[in-house]
Amino acid sequence: MKRAILYGTFIALLCLLTGVAGAQTRQAGAYSVSGVLIDSLSHESEPYATIRIYLKTSPQEPVKLAVTDLDGKFDVPLTKADDYILYITSVGKRTVQRAFTLSGRNKRADLGTLYTSEDSEMLAGVEVVAQKPLVKAEIDKIAYSIEDDPDAKTNTTLEMLRKVPLVTVDAEDNIQVNGSSNFKVHVNGKPNTLMSNNPKEVLRSLPANSIKSIEVITEPGAKYDAEGIGGILNIITTDAKMQGYNVTLGANAGNRNAGAYAYGTVQVGKFTATGNYSYQTQYAPRGYTSSGREDYTSERYKYLSSDGSSKSDGTFQFGNIEASYEIDTLNLLTFSTNIFGGNFGSDNQSGTEMLDANHALAYRYNTLSENSNSFGNVGVNLDYQHSMKRKGEYLTASYKFNNSPNNSEAETYYEDAEAVPFDLIDQRYDNDAHTAEHTLQLDYVNPLNETHYIDAGAKYIFRKNASDSRYFLEQPDGSFLLSDERSSQFDQGQHIVAAYADYQLKWKKLGLKAGVRYEHTFMNVEYALQPERNFDAGFDNVVPTANLSYMLGTTSSLRANYNMRINRPGIWYLNPFRDESDPTSVSYGNPNLDTEKSHNLGLTYSNFTAKFSVNATLNYMFINNGIERYSFMNNGVMESTYGNVSKTKQTRLSLWANWNPGSTTRISINASGSYADYKSEAIASHNYGWQGNLFGNVQQTLPWKLRLSLYGGGSTPRVSLQGEGSSFHFYGIGLSRSFLKGDRLNISISASNMFKKYMAFSNETVTETFRSWSESRNPNRYVGVSVSWRFGELKTQVKKAARSINNDDVKAGGNNSGGGGGTNAMPNE
Repeated sequence: MKRAILYGTFIALLCLLTGVAGAQTRQAGAYSVSGVLIDSLSHESEPYATIRIYLKTSPQEPVKLAVTDLDGKFDVPLTKADDYILYITSVGKRTVQRAFTLSGRNKRADLGTLYTSEDSEMLAGVEVVAQKPLVKAEIDKIAYSIEDDPDAKTNTTLEMLRKVPLVTVDAEDNIQVNGSSNFKVHVNGKPNTLMSNNPKEVLRSLPANSIKSIEVITEPGAKYDAEGIGGILNIITTDAKMQGYNVTLGANAGNRNAGAYAYGTVQVGKFTATGNYSYQTQYAPRGYTSSGREDYTSERYKYLSSDGSSKSDGTFQFGNIEASYEIDTLNLLTFSTNIFGGNFGSDNQSGTEMLDANHALAYRYNTLSENSNSFGNVGVNLDYQHSMKRKGEYLTASYKFNNSPNNSEAETYYEDAEAVPFDLIDQRYDNDAHTAEHTLQLDYVNPLNETHYIDAGAKYIFRKNASDSRYFLEQPDGSFLLSDERSSQFDQGQHIVAAYADYQLKWKKLGLKAGVRYEHTFMNVEYALQPERNFDAGFDNVVPTANLSYMLGTTSSLRANYNMRINRPGIWYLNPFRDESDPTSVSYGNPNLDTEKSHNLGLTYSNFTAKFSVNATLNYMFINNGIERYSFMNNGVMESTYGNVSKTKQTRLSLWANWNPGSTTRISINASGSYADYKSEAIASHNYGWQGNLFGNVQQTLPWKLRLSLYGGGSTPRVSLQGEGSSFHFYGIGLSRSFLKGDRLNISISASNMFKKYMAFSNETVTETFRSWSESRNPNRYVGVSVSWRFGELKTQVKKAARSINNDDVKAGGNNSGGGGGTNAMPNE
């Protein structure tokens, strides 16, 4: 019943919002003003910029509010002849001001092409009567302006993701994009392997006030690698306005974390650079878990139960540098590098008990373990761009190197054993894994005219996934000896060649973008300890994509899309290392996994005005060879691994809406509801059901420049192939104030889930041979304070090559422990 009410609310709200938006039709008038707004540096149009028109004699209240269309154009009707002033604002751009006069002889004012540029300062003396729009929609992506959201001063990037359209974050901080946990993360347009593999850890440690915006690229075109069902999260961290310098310093502390960050810019002649660095440490009270399993195949070992607790802490570092050197007006060199490093440790203790069918004790034992994990990423990009004489035509050559080490160690000890039917041997393992890749890419872009646009390119990737997993067993004399039987050395080499072509059409209110990409993969796999398992393989993939948009009016649009996406399994899915630290539950990867393919159809309605905005997306996705983690019983032991075992169908309705009832109030929601169907003949499993989530936020500017934010949300249980996750809810409050000239000093306090120390959630797996369940209570209450200080002056911008390398062809997931399985080896689901 609760689910039915929730989904009914979603649908009713969508209908209401769509009806309100549709009622905002243009009024005909005898007088009008028109023009087009473009970026002065990139010469790209500025869609959905906010237009305010004032009478010159009465500049306190606007007489007309409007927005530019998808191509940056506007044609605003007015009611009488008079002297006017027009202001145009858009996310993160300088306000444009123009005066014009309408009379009986000149009823139409054509302002021509208006230029804007990056600038966060508002024009002095103008009272802004509508807040900056937070969302901008384009034909293939949606951008959410983090820097224009006051909550960014108190929250982490992970917390801000709850507000971003088409993104959901659950109680365990697992992220989904467009209903899928399989997505890629880019930073400033360039992929980051570690961020894609560990998004919640990285984004949890990244302060939101170091982020400019987050782009959700739900329909990646042919220029992007074909990987990632959900799409791409592109995190824009640089806002490098130069000629001088700008530095921001900040720190934060709370009952579960503390950290500091800095970012700044500098210019020396034609050389410009920007960079940022953050360091975070996290700690939490001890959490508690309980789990159980009923084995339908055994009478002697029927009921398994376990109770335990764990405590963990960790540190994380993130930094990036971008620089450019303008050789001359036609040639540009750009360079970027990013680093991320993290390590965390945990100590765990648990008690395990097995009962027979009559609930008599079969055996019991206790486990003590210590785990440490370290992971990192180093990426380097070098781009050379040559611009042609034709405006917007250029050729880009790029090189990228990326290396991601992921290492883990664990020690496990057993005590108080009673009647255990197998050997309990104290053990430890050391798993060293890494992914390294080199990429070369060539891109050509040619805007043939205002209507037609083409681009094409070619790419080569050499990637190596390697894992050296060593298992040590305790000997009678107390020493530890390497076990060749349990150890594994795994190397996978990939040579990927690709070519793509895109075509884009802009004709009146119609926009079309279509393309095709071809990829071929040469793969070889070697096992140093089992050479008889070595093999080679090859894959061919032709990946089409198509996007169609139509402007319904000056503020609303309708978009339809189709794309096919593929997922190559990453090392944590492939690694055959067996984690046997829990003798009753063993996990390992599958080196024989095939590429996963998905087909996606979508329909999106968008309407953005000064007071009310809505973005609603209906999406259908199906996969015939989905990679899923599954479990089965084997002689009383539950084994977990991965396989191309699932046929998946999902229909999803997503809604983002924002209402500004006044210049000091903002109300927004981010919600979705979906129906998923998972079916697998290989493991005889079929599961389906509804699921939904809702996030709401209210921001209010109070007297004395105080900003108040209230938020909350929740989700119904999440359906998977073999079971169901837990429902959850959360809430919080934030208060911030800026000081000094230009609001250069900001102090913020925040609190969340204040009335409950722990959050409880559960998971259940049901198969033909067993049923298992788990419940956990994790620390949840948070109170914190943050301070940031900005100084310096900037005027111009770091130039970037218009194209660069984007490697997003690997299925993200896993963790930083050995082998692709186990409770610490789950992909981001």
